[in-house]
Amino acid sequence: MATRAQLTAWSERAASVDPVAARLLHDHGPLRLGAGPRPDERFAALARSVCFQQLSGAAGATIWGRVVAAVGGRASPTSVLAAGPDALRGCGLSTAKAATVLGLADAVASGRLDLRGIARRDDEAVIEALTTVRGIGRWTAEMFLLFSLHRPDVWPVGDLGVRNGFALAHGLPSLTVAELGEAGERFRPYRSVVAWWCWRELDARRGQNA
Repeated sequence: MATRAQLTAWSERAASVDPVAARLLHDHGPLRLGAGPRPDERFAALARSVCFQQLSGAAGATIWGRVVAAVGGRASPTSVLAAGPDALRGCGLSTAKAATVLGLADAVASGRLDLRGIARRDDEAVIEALTTVRGIGRWTAEMFLLFSLHRPDVWPVGDLGVRNGFALAHGLPSLTVAELGEAGERFRPYRSVVAWWCWRELDARRGQNA
C-alpha cells in the first residue's frame, strides 16, 4: 500500500504538468486513500463495489450493510455462497448483481481467481483476471486497482465523474471517452491522482451550486 509520503510525491509530480493541475493540488490537496483492504478483505472490497454500481453512495451503503448482516457480519466467499441468491436479492440487490457477487465468491473459493496474490500482477493483468467474472467490468476493476491496490496510474475514462470533473477543471463543455483518454496521457504515470482530483472538483462545484 502507498504511504502518505508516496501519495504526496505522486501528487506533486502530477501537479507539475500544467497550471490547471497545480491549481487542483492547491484546491484539493494531495491524493488521499484509505489504508486499503488486507489480502483477506479484498473479496469484500470487490463485492462492495458491485453493490455500489450505478447507485448513490447512500443507497449503496444501505444495501451493502444489509448484505453484510445477511451473511453473518463478514462478507467472505464462504459466507456469501452459503447465503445464496434469495438472501442477496432480499437485501436489495438486483438479480444480475446477486449473480455477480455469487460468481465472484465461487471464483475465489474455487481458486480460479487468486485475490491474495493478485497484487503481484501489473494493472492490465489485474483487470483481465477480474473481468473473467461475469458482471465485473473494467470500471469495477479500475476502482479495485486504485482504492484497494493503490496503483498510481489508473485512468478510468468510462467514469462519468472523471470526465465531467476534468471538463470543469479545464473549462470545457464536455469530453468523450476518447478525448479524456488522450488528455490523460500527459499525466502518466500518475493519472490516479488526476482522476481523484476530478472527483473532488466535481464535488466542489456541486457544493457551490447547492
